[in-house]
Formats: sequence, C-alpha cells, structure tokens
Amino acid sequence: MKFVDEAKIYVQAGKGGDGIVSFRRELAVPFGGPNGGDGGNGGSVYLVGNVNLNTLADFRFTCNFKAESGQTGMGSECTGRGGEDLFLQVPLGTSVYDDDTQELIADITTDEQQLLVAQGGFHGLGNTRFKSSTNRAPRQFTLGKPGEARNLRLELKVLADVGLLGLPNAGKSTLIRAISSAKPKVADYPFTTLYPNLGVVRIDTNRSFVVADIPGIIEGAAEGAGLGLQFLRHVARTRLLLHLVDMAPFDDSDPVDAVHIIENELEKYSEELAGYARWLVLTKLDLVPEEERKARCKDVVKRLRWKGPVYQIAAIKKEGTEQLCFDIMNFVEQQKQADHDSADTPNSDALGN
Repeated sequence: MKFVDEAKIYVQAGKGGDGIVSFRRELAVPFGGPNGGDGGNGGSVYLVGNVNLNTLADFRFTCNFKAESGQTGMGSECTGRGGEDLFLQVPLGTSVYDDDTQELIADITTDEQQLLVAQGGFHGLGNTRFKSSTNRAPRQFTLGKPGEARNLRLELKVLADVGLLGLPNAGKSTLIRAISSAKPKVADYPFTTLYPNLGVVRIDTNRSFVVADIPGIIEGAAEGAGLGLQFLRHVARTRLLLHLVDMAPFDDSDPVDAVHIIENELEKYSEELAGYARWLVLTKLDLVPEEERKARCKDVVKRLRWKGPVYQIAAIKKEGTEQLCFDIMNFVEQQKQADHDSADTPNSDALGN
C-alpha cells in the first residue's frame, strides 16, 4: 500500500429529527391532549487515532463522509432514535486542519484518541413540549437543526524516534532494510523512495524504536523543490536525526558538500529542527577501497568540523549497524526518561514560587 500523507475530506454531521404534532385519541378519551414526541439528535463525526494505521490511503478515493440523521418524533410521546455517530480511523501523527480557515484543529497522537470534528444537529421538539395551563392543545413544534459540515485537511507527520536524512541515493532505504523488517524499494537511481517508510528496530524483547526512511531531500527543498516540504515535515517529530552521507557517490561529488546542502535546507525550513540531535553516518564504505577508508572518513569529519557522534557503516553487509542500533536505543531511552521526569516535575509557578 502506498504511503499517503495528505488528504482532504468533507464531513457532514447528521440532521436532528423533527418534532411532530400529535394528539392522544382513544375511544373513551376524545380530548386526550398532545402527545407528539421529540426527534432524535443527529449523529456526530469523530476522528479516532489508530496505532495500527500508518497511511491516509483510506481517504484517497472516498472523501465525503456523513453521519446518520436523527429520526422524526412519534406519537405517544415517543422520541425518535438518535443518529449513529460516525468514527473515522486515522493514523497517529495526523494533524487536522479546517481547510476553509487553515486553522489547526488538533493533532492526533495517541491510540483511540477521539476528536469531534462535526457536531450532530439538535433534535426538534414535539407539541407535548408546548403544553401549558393556557394552551391545552398546542400545535407548535420545531424542526431539527442541521448538522455541522466542514472541509478538513489531514496531514500525516510520521511518529518515529529516528529520522534518516540524506541526499537521494545516500543509502537510507538500504539501512532501514538492514536493521528492520521494513522492505522499501532499493535501486541505483535518485528518488527510488517516493513515500516515507517506517521500520521497527527491535533490540530486545521489550526494547525497540521506530525509524523513518524519509525520501531524499535536494537543494531548494525548503522552498518546495523536488519532494520539498512534502517530506521535510516528517522529521519534525523525531528524537534523533541520522545524517547519512554517501562515501562513494557515483558522480564523484564531495560528501562534505552533500552534508552542507542538507544542513542549509534544515535551517531554512526550521531553526528548531536544525538544532535537533544529529549523528553523522558515513555509508557505502564497502565501495571504498579498504586502504583508503580510514583516511577518507577522517578527512570528511575534519573538514566538516563535526562535533557529534560519527558512525561508519556498510549497510548492505550489515557492517557497523549493530553498534549504531544499540547506541540509538540507549539515546532514545534516555530521551524518553528525560521527558517523563520533566512531566513529573511540579511547575514552580503553579506552586507559587
């Protein structure tokens, strides 16, 4: 199934059922009084987070959704049945926008999280509601209110612990195939990967992290060139960025220039994103003559003045990938623990300090 990361849908909540005018009529009770019931409320539309989904593909061809309307009221003061609510399943990481106002409504980030996006119409009132001491035979009733209707834009930002950055053919897909069960397409031409791929890397029974293979970014991506902003946003929720650099480029380009291109695009897109933890991963070393590997890697790191962690791998042979995965797992666990400790720390302002 193709990864679909944006969809536009129209949602229509159900109309409230109308109230009715009715009077009790029995053989021995000629003037039994009003007994018209209320209508039922219209069904509402909800978006629900589903941890088992990773695409918005369900909305590619079906984009109009309508909840059930409430039933009309009935005699004998019987209320009409309320319309069924409509629940639309979306993957975690979905941002929901009002497409008319461009307002961000909410982000769906947890499993079974429910977001009301269209409120069902209120029911109409039957004539029983208008009975009084001075109006014994009311013929008033009200119609049900129409349900809310909205045009929505859904954007999926993948929820991954680690994002893979690099120019086209930097070896991202090969790495994710080597360390996880994900099987993205691998080929020797640019933009082989057209849709982000998610892979779960399992270190132990209860230790794993999620890695996102982001399609290749090119120069000018922050302004929309190539795949552009369509995929840069996917790295916004990761804890760690792995910057993959091809050490044996087919066009003999300078790996240092490749690093600078990605860094410039990150800074243009988001200064916050450019400040994320980023590790340098020198790839495709199996294509570099063994006697030249050490000197070539040292030269790249020196010219970049790189201060962070550096890894040297040959993903297709799984050389160097095991240590990389263990270090990533430890980093992710430390970040999660730090987030947990921060959440448990009382706010000093709230305590009046």
